[in-house]
Amino acid sequence: MDEHRPSTLRGIFRHYLKELIYGANDGVITTFAVVAGVTGANLPVRIIISLGIANLVADGFSMAAGNYLSLKSEEDALRFEGRASIEPLPLRHAIATFMAFVGAGAIPLVAYLLPIMNQFVLSTLLAGATLVGIGSARTFVNGRPWYREGFEMLLIGAIAALIAYLIGGLIERQLLSHGATR
Repeated sequence: MDEHRPSTLRGIFRHYLKELIYGANDGVITTFAVVAGVTGANLPVRIIISLGIANLVADGFSMAAGNYLSLKSEEDALRFEGRASIEPLPLRHAIATFMAFVGAGAIPLVAYLLPIMNQFVLSTLLAGATLVGIGSARTFVNGRPWYREGFEMLLIGAIAALIAYLIGGLIERQLLSHGATR
């Protein structure tokens, strides 16, 4: 059996764990940070959707490309040193990163596609639940309590969203006080 092709679900998850956790976590956090920043700036929903989707695809691609180039560089260095390959298929890891980023990162935007009153509240709840789920999924391979792992991920995401919201509001107030128009 090829050691680079895990045969069980747990083996596949463990093999791509870094990409799945990092991609999904960053997808939710950066997309929700865009949502929070635009909401903090009190800009229209169409801006949230436009920036959210643009960020989702471009940042997901950037992360996947960065992961690919990082793994490829590591493999090239190993070959140059005459050492054994660790991961001969960096493209698969890049794809896992992209899929995790886009899949999880799209969740905070779902609220803005629904005709409801307070889309930001729903987006916050969806992002929070997704972060807890991503954190909890780590217990599948590390055996730690799901609530601890979920809370850790939620806390990191909440801090990033709060920073984006506050900066968005601060910049909007500064621009308005200096006569900038929308």
